[in-house]
Amino acid sequence: MITLRQMIAEGAPVFAPLVLNPLMARMAEKAGARAIYLGGGASGYQGIFTEANLSLTEMAHAGLEIGTACRLPLILDGACGWGDPMHMHRTIPLAETAGFQAIEIEDQILPKRAHHHIGIEHIIPGEEMAAKVKEAVAVRRSPDFLIIARTNAIRMYDLDDALRRAELYAKAGADILFVLTRKAEELRTIAERFDMPLMYMPPAGGMVASGLTLADMDGLGIRLVVDAQTPMLALHRALRDSYAAILKGEADPLVGASILAEDKALKASAGLETLLEVERRTVEK
Repeated sequence: MITLRQMIAEGAPVFAPLVLNPLMARMAEKAGARAIYLGGGASGYQGIFTEANLSLTEMAHAGLEIGTACRLPLILDGACGWGDPMHMHRTIPLAETAGFQAIEIEDQILPKRAHHHIGIEHIIPGEEMAAKVKEAVAVRRSPDFLIIARTNAIRMYDLDDALRRAELYAKAGADILFVLTRKAEELRTIAERFDMPLMYMPPAGGMVASGLTLADMDGLGIRLVVDAQTPMLALHRALRDSYAAILKGEADPLVGASILAEDKALKASAGLETLLEVERRTVEK
């Protein structure tokens, strides 16, 4: 199969939506996704805590589970890499072994703080992050495994500081740079500065909410677009409305969907017919 590195190098920008489990991964694949993203923020909320409490091993386990159900390239939100440069000697091989094709590492402090989720950043010196990136690149086993270096410095300092940091991370060997911004003019400045693959993360609501298109991304040299929020918000809304309807005894617990049609679709997503066919050939004769 084509790797994420090949996708990044060729053709249109890769759009990778958030997934949290095998079912979501299978549904994203059926919808036409070319790659998928295991997000930390949404994974934290799913566990009723935050990304700051996630461990490397539980994210690796989630990646293994997703990989059993879906063969799309999977990107790991690696938060701060779970440590200093020395710790990359476990983080990177474990991520690779779990089946991820890329890891996103950001320049925030450890342990991470929940304030990150409301736009208040606590960022380490750029040189420390660059050392982490350099070690991550050195220790990876496959050249196809991508190191994505992220900075949210615009929210703590300014665009100039973010660009300086990104230059350090590029020199350290990062394959993709992710300078977080929601402003189109800042994104254009970033794209003009770097002649290498860039990542963009639209706000909740996806590309429509960003006011940009994938064609715009292509023109700017953005090679990877990750929607880390919209699927989680959609899931939360659907479950919230469904539970409320069920407990109120309302006649429409699926909030507009056909029960029979959705049950059929769920079984198809889970691959039930394939498993039944195996049983018919073996133990159910």
